[in-house]
Amino acid sequence: MEVSKMCYYVGVVIIVILLVSCAWSLLNLVWLKPKKMEKFLREQGLKGNPYKFLFGDLKEMVQSMVKAKSRAIGINDDIVPRVLPFTLKSVTTHGKTCFAWMGYKPVLQVSEPLLIREIFTNYRQFQKLRGVNPLTKLLVKGLINTDADQWIKHRIIINPAFYVEKLKNMVPAFYVSCYEMVNNWDEMLTNETSCEVDVWPHLQTFTSDVISRTAFGSSFEEGRKIFQLQRELVELIIAAERSIYIPGSRFLPTRSNMRIKKINREVMDSIRSIINKRMMMMEVGEVNNDDLLGILLDSNFREIKENENNRLRLSTEEVIEECKVFYFAGQETTANLLVWTMILLGQYTNWQTRARNEVLDVLRDKKPEIDGLAHLKIVNMILNEVLRLYPPVVALGRMIHEETKLGSITLPAGTHLQLNTLLLHHDSDLWGYDAKEFKPERFSEGVSKATKGQASFYPFGGGPRICIGQNFAMIEAKMALVMILQRFSFELSPSYSHAPHTIITLQPQFGAHLILHKI
Repeated sequence: MEVSKMCYYVGVVIIVILLVSCAWSLLNLVWLKPKKMEKFLREQGLKGNPYKFLFGDLKEMVQSMVKAKSRAIGINDDIVPRVLPFTLKSVTTHGKTCFAWMGYKPVLQVSEPLLIREIFTNYRQFQKLRGVNPLTKLLVKGLINTDADQWIKHRIIINPAFYVEKLKNMVPAFYVSCYEMVNNWDEMLTNETSCEVDVWPHLQTFTSDVISRTAFGSSFEEGRKIFQLQRELVELIIAAERSIYIPGSRFLPTRSNMRIKKINREVMDSIRSIINKRMMMMEVGEVNNDDLLGILLDSNFREIKENENNRLRLSTEEVIEECKVFYFAGQETTANLLVWTMILLGQYTNWQTRARNEVLDVLRDKKPEIDGLAHLKIVNMILNEVLRLYPPVVALGRMIHEETKLGSITLPAGTHLQLNTLLLHHDSDLWGYDAKEFKPERFSEGVSKATKGQASFYPFGGGPRICIGQNFAMIEAKMALVMILQRFSFELSPSYSHAPHTIITLQPQFGAHLILHKI
């Protein structure tokens, strides 16, 4: 009897100790540690909102975003208050380098060019920021979301896919996809001199078709289905990311969770099937390495043959993830660049006319080729100015795993960083009093002259991890713009509502309604 009582008391003591230990760990995680980090940051002269238990600034972030998205803005209004309302308020109140709270994690808001350049350069210390919700890992785990040695391995294998001579082989795929889009617009105008078109979904379909053709070649139709599923997956996961994450909730059999997992399985199985077919073709000598997948598999095969160290090879699962990356890097970026270009040229028709005159002078009505596209100076100026005003990604996330020096600041381990590309691109201290105006002439002598040597233009990121597909995106955008200008003139429709917002990338919330005229 005494022994059983003793066991009972020992068990109770153990449970109490465990509960106290868990409670202490939780208290430390959501209160003591954040307050200690806040004190550490303030002692170095940094300013920010006081830490609020558990939620930090999340409630204010969500409220400000909901309010900003509730209505459109004027076509000439500053877009920053609508796109990054909380961030703008923070840096206006506390300075260009300040801190905020993403839940119980401190986030250093960085809008200073030199600090951003330092972060881009030291990519081993300042690593990619992962989403809080584990479901976000289903979106991309390839090159754009790897770090350190893993990133180096992926970069070595993938680099050949984006060499200029390889991109030349993909230009016909750009042309075919764009030809289908402009022909569709032509049919809308068959019996009309002009008509209103929301060009946004058309541009999304165009860039999706381009990446389907260039990624999977003859498996284009399968690729198209994959990317349609990927688009649905993005919307579901972004909705999950914007809600407060409860650990373990991804395992609950909710309708959203079940759909997410089903889509992910379908995407993985479809890409795996395409890869297996391609590998079988390679084994019997039927090599097809003109598309991204073929080049990727060929590069991977060469690394295996030429290097005994097989740590450099990509597994089938890693190749699948890179194919998913092709969608985000190739589809989203170019679609966004094109839609904002058409919106701005629909507003500033004088620049549209100048661009068209240049296209007709250099290319006339001929089929665009990569060498001819390189001679379009005005078109290049326009695209750079669009990327400055409407960068595809308005802010980039980084994090540190150990105490790290940034400029004169020492950051505690676990700090997140937000690199505010949009704020940097709209900063009048860097770009002048007309920073928020559309003035392509500022790029007339190139990017270096426009930035006056300052690190103030990062539409594709920077440093060693600069976007590997930027040449792909720019050639595709030039090709599409040239073919549009050769066949149509356009202006903003009276029904157009100016409402930039972010769903991973910067998009027009209510579409892009333009009046098209056949030339």
